[in-house]
Amino acid sequence: MERIASFCVDHEKLQKGIYISRIDGDIVTYDIRMKKPNAEPVMDNAPIHTIEHLFATYARNSAEKEHVIYFGPMGCRTGFYFLCRDLPHERALTLMKNAFLFIAQYEGEIPGTTAKECGNYKDHDLAGAKMLAATFYPVIQNWTADDLSY
Repeated sequence: MERIASFCVDHEKLQKGIYISRIDGDIVTYDIRMKKPNAEPVMDNAPIHTIEHLFATYARNSAEKEHVIYFGPMGCRTGFYFLCRDLPHERALTLMKNAFLFIAQYEGEIPGTTAKECGNYKDHDLAGAKMLAATFYPVIQNWTADDLSY
């Protein structure tokens, strides 16, 4: 079998930030790397789950909602993948930056956290999600389209 593209990225050199993982026609997959791989503790599941709920809710309620395809965690727990369609990189970056700032400052009930809405509704950590987002935001605050290459 051919090695998939994400396994071709040198994870020993990869730093925290946002990168273009792949482009498939009009769909761009962004690699949102919140932790340096194999160099610092990975994120715990509960704050990852909360970030997923908050980011997805924010993005799907934004002006760019028609371009949003998917947001979800990486299995290695060092970051997330964000997929967009027909959205210029600068606008996608603005959306990602705003989403993480939103999460860092979020107060209130986490959206979609009832047994009817979520398959693991008790596994959330708002304080942990806010801390991760607040720590990551300064890393990406001045990120531009020129910074999106691995």
